[in-house]
Amino acid sequence: MSTMTLHITGDAAADTLLSEDPFALLVGMLLDQQIAMETAFAGPAKIRDRIGTLDPGVIAGFDADAFAQVFRSTPAVHRYPGSMAARTQAVAEVVATEWDGNAAAIWTTGTPDGAEILRRLKGLPGFGEQKARIFLALLGKRLGVEAPGWREVCAPYGEEGSHRSVADIVDPESLALVRETKRAAKAAAKKA
Repeated sequence: MSTMTLHITGDAAADTLLSEDPFALLVGMLLDQQIAMETAFAGPAKIRDRIGTLDPGVIAGFDADAFAQVFRSTPAVHRYPGSMAARTQAVAEVVATEWDGNAAAIWTTGTPDGAEILRRLKGLPGFGEQKARIFLALLGKRLGVEAPGWREVCAPYGEEGSHRSVADIVDPESLALVRETKRAAKAAAKKA
């Protein structure tokens, strides 16, 4: 992946894992719903520490009940351990079988443009339109993925200088700005 270190979790080891392991980053994004961003993106490190690997093939083949228990162990990987463990295994299965176990192949194989990467991401279990666009912005802004047209297809998350998503976090200050933007958006949606 990139030599740039991400700063999302507040935990240096978890951030290093996200920066160095494309599958860890993909799983962190998958887990980023209905829990704090830092907790979601720290999830891959918890999984790796508990089972000894983040190999997609191993995770896909893990006993489902045992994998759910990995998610339930304190501190929990996610507040919905059963469903998120199953979803993680489903993504691992796709990465293992369709991308030869290499998550980065999703955004590198065949030198895809932004629209193709977005299409590939949306084909993953648990990756809807918004999650796929945010992840593409994360790849472009933080990891230097230079697919033609990526900013346009992931709009508005690709905007320079914005503080809309995890793609915009570079330090504690930008994390606070992203949180405030999300709070304001939720408040506006409630009013509407």
